[in-house]
Amino acid sequence: MPTGRAWLAVAVGGLIGSELRYGLGLAFPDVPGSVPWATLAINISGSFVLATLTTVWMARPHTAFWLRAGIGPGLLGSFTTFSAAIFASDQLARAGAHPVWILYLGLSLGLGLAAAGLGWRSGRLIARNLGLQ
Repeated sequence: MPTGRAWLAVAVGGLIGSELRYGLGLAFPDVPGSVPWATLAINISGSFVLATLTTVWMARPHTAFWLRAGIGPGLLGSFTTFSAAIFASDQLARAGAHPVWILYLGLSLGLGLAAAGLGWRSGRLIARNLGLQ
């Protein structure tokens, strides 16, 4: 069972991540009927950072659990959002923009996996340069 510190770290990280995502959504609003670029960029960048950090944490397992929980599931879990991607796709489908929502889902999946793979590679390089491997 996680400690109270881990629960608090996830809550604080979740607040920060959701506020960052909300702010970016306001700064870069989506154009109706087009690919929601801000949400796509948020999810892709979050995938990269999470994969990088997870790889480094695997090489450095003594990183405090509460810190990993606060940054991983907390901050990055709320920063990235699968529900927003599905909501945007649903809105595009309901508007009849079928090529757009299909493109958006394809980009989300393909670029998300590529970002995670690149993040994994970057994490390995960082761990190696820090002498953790």
